[in-house]
Amino acid sequence: MEEEEAAAGEEAESTLMYRVERPVYDEAFIRSTVLKRRENSTTLRQRLAKHFRCSSKRAKAAVFSFLPILTWLPSYPVKEYLFSDVVSGLSTGVVQLPQGLAYAMLAAVPPVYGLYSSFYPVLLYTFFGTSRHISVGTFAVISLMIGGVVVREAPDSMFFFPPVNGSNMSAVLDVEARDARRVQVAVVLTTLVGIIQFVFGLLRFGFVAIYLTEPLVRGFTTAAAVHVVVSQLKYLLGVKTPRFSGPFSALFSIQAVFSDITSTNVSTLILGLVCIVFLYVVKDLNERFKKKLPIPIPGEIIVVIVSTGVSYGMSLSDVFSVDVVGKIPSGLLAPAAPDFSLLPNLVTDSFAVAIVGFSMGISLAKIFALKHGYKVDGNQELIALGLCNFISSFFQTFAITCSMSRSLVQESTGGKTQIAGLLSSLMVLLVVVAIGFVFQPLPQTALAAIIMVNLLGMFKQIRDIPALWRNSRIELVSLSIFLFEQLFQSFTNTVCPSCKPPSHKHTVFPNE
Repeated sequence: MEEEEAAAGEEAESTLMYRVERPVYDEAFIRSTVLKRRENSTTLRQRLAKHFRCSSKRAKAAVFSFLPILTWLPSYPVKEYLFSDVVSGLSTGVVQLPQGLAYAMLAAVPPVYGLYSSFYPVLLYTFFGTSRHISVGTFAVISLMIGGVVVREAPDSMFFFPPVNGSNMSAVLDVEARDARRVQVAVVLTTLVGIIQFVFGLLRFGFVAIYLTEPLVRGFTTAAAVHVVVSQLKYLLGVKTPRFSGPFSALFSIQAVFSDITSTNVSTLILGLVCIVFLYVVKDLNERFKKKLPIPIPGEIIVVIVSTGVSYGMSLSDVFSVDVVGKIPSGLLAPAAPDFSLLPNLVTDSFAVAIVGFSMGISLAKIFALKHGYKVDGNQELIALGLCNFISSFFQTFAITCSMSRSLVQESTGGKTQIAGLLSSLMVLLVVVAIGFVFQPLPQTALAAIIMVNLLGMFKQIRDIPALWRNSRIELVSLSIFLFEQLFQSFTNTVCPSCKPPSHKHTVFPNE
C-alpha cells in the first residue's frame, strides 16, 4: 500500500500543471486599442493643433536637435579631451592647408578660395554637425565636379580680347576677368547646393543614403580619381594646355598633354617627381608605423614649406619659368550676394554635387560613429552640410564635404569632438589673415603631387572588381560593355580629325 502511494506521489510530481489566465476582449476594446480606432476621434484641426503646439519641452528639443553642440559642450570633459583635441586639430589643420590650396586648382578658381573653403564651413560644422571625427572642407571629387561646371560656364574663349592697334599678335586671355567669372559660377553653384541639402534635411531625406550602395560610391570615386590625376598631368609636366570639360574630357586632356610633351619644363617635372616620391614614402611610413607614431608625419606641409623655400631661394618662377601659386591676398573678403542670374544653368549640377557630397559625408560619419559607439543623424547632417555651403557661399567659398584623408588624420591623432575641427579651421584663418603671402612662391607642381598621392587610396578600390564579379556578374559585365563603348567612341573622336575638340590658340598665363 505504501509503495502504491509513493508511486502515485512520484507520478503526480512528474506531471506538470499549467494555469493560464487570459483577459476577455470585447468589440469596443479591440476597436479602441488594437485597431487604434477611437469612438470619439479628434478632428483634423485638433490633430494639427496638437502637432504644432509649442511647449518649452518641445522648443528645447528642437533647439538641441538643430544645434547639437549644445548637447555635448556643457559637459565637455576638459581634462580628458582637450589635449587630444588640440593635437588632433593642429595635425588636421596642417593637412587641410595644402589640400585647400591644391583642390582649388581642381575647382578652377584661384588657390586662396580653397583657403576660404577650408575655414568657414569647418567653423560652421562645429555647431551644426553630429559627427565627432569627420573633417569637412575641400575634397578632390567635389572640387573636380565644380571645376567641370565652372569651365563649362566660363570657358577661356569668352575672355579673349584682340591685340592693341590691330597688330599681328595673337589674342590675349584676360585671366583676371576669367577667374572672377569662374568664382561667381562656383559661388552660385555652392549656394544652390546648400539650399538643396538644407531643404532635403528639413524634409527628412536623410534616408536616401541607403540607396547609394557601396559599389556605386566606390566606383564613382575611383573614376573621379582618374579624371583628377589626368587633370594634374599638365601641372606636373609644366605644359600649357587648355582645360576640357564634358564627355571624354579625360582623353582629350591626355591627348593635349602628350601632343605638347616636347615643351615639358624639366625643372617643374623634377620638382614634382621628387615631391611625389617623398609623399609616397611618408604615407607608407605613416601606415606601417601608425601604432608607434604619436601623430602622422605631416608630409603635405613639409612639401609645401620646402618647395616654397626652394622656389623663393632659387627664383624658380623667374629663372626656370616654373608656374607658382601667385598672389594670395591677405585677410577675409566681405560678404556678398551671389549672382543669382546664373542659377538656371546650374540646377542639375547642383543636385549631383549635393547628393554626392552628402553620400561621402554620411558614409564616413557612420563608419566612425560605429567604431566609437555614438550615433549620427542623417537628416541633421544634411542640414549641417546645407548650412555650411549656403552661409559660406556668401563669403566666396565653393562646395565642400568631408575628406577621407583628413578625417583619418583627425581620428588617428586622438580627436574626440568637433573642437578638433574648430582648431584646424583657426589654423587656416591664421594663414589667410597673417601669413598667406608666404605661400605665393609655392610651385603648382607641388600641389599637383599632393593631389595625386592623396588619391592612391581610391585607385586601390580597383581591387574590388573580383568581389563584384562574384556577387553580381550581370551588373559588372553590363557596366564593362558600357565603359568599353564609351572608351571606343572616345578613341574614335580623338583620332578622327573632324571629331577633335576645338583648338584654343591663346596666350596662357601661369594661373590657368
